Order: sequence, then structure tokens, then C-alpha cells
Amino acid sequence: MEFIEYPKCSTCKKAKKWLEVNNIDFTDRNIITETPEYQELENWINFYNIEVSKLFNTSGIKYRELKLKDKLKEMTRNEKIKLLASDGMLIKRPLLVAKNKVLIGFKEKEWIEYFKEEIK
Repeated sequence: MEFIEYPKCSTCKKAKKWLEVNNIDFTDRNIITETPEYQELENWINFYNIEVSKLFNTSGIKYRELKLKDKLKEMTRNEKIKLLASDGMLIKRPLLVAKNKVLIGFKEKEWIEYFKEEIK
């Protein structure tokens, strides 16, 4: 399982601590220094049936600077993926890439549900 985070992000820190407290094994990846590439993003989107727009960090500074709220509506799927791959700060985080799902952001109830068999 791969935990993709921005180390300075408080939500990422909270999610990482949650994984550690619940003894869930993961490999750590910095979203800035190891930004997911186009093909990797496309693979996740296709394999896990993810809506591309769900991967955008809509509360991020970069998202607002680029005025993406309106621009995304006009962009193709491929243009959106290329944009995500161009800057890790545009991607919602943390991402937890598991064998049968990608958890996007840290919603504790969703994570508890996903890991219910492992954290009894």
C-alpha cells in the first residue's frame, strides 16, 4: 500500500498517524518530489474507476491561482490528467493506493470502513 502525502499538510500527518496507530503497513511517498505521472494517474483512474475531478485539491492555493473551478469544465479528461501530473500540489491528498481502492483525502469513517477487517 502506498501513502502519498505532502509532509507539511496537517491532514496528511493525521492520516499517517492513524495508519501507524492501527498498525497498517504502507510505503510513504512525497507528492512534491515524486509527483504521480500521467500514466500512473490514468491507470488509477481506469482501474479504480475514479472521476478525474475528484483528484483535484480544490482548496489548494495553486487551484485558486489557476482559476481551475471554471477552467476544468472546459478541459478534456486528458488535459485534466496532464495538469494533475504537472504539479503535485494540484492533487488532493493524502492518497492511499491500496490493492482494490484509492482513498482520496482523509475521511476517518471511510478509512475505518475500508480497514475494518484489519483494525479489529
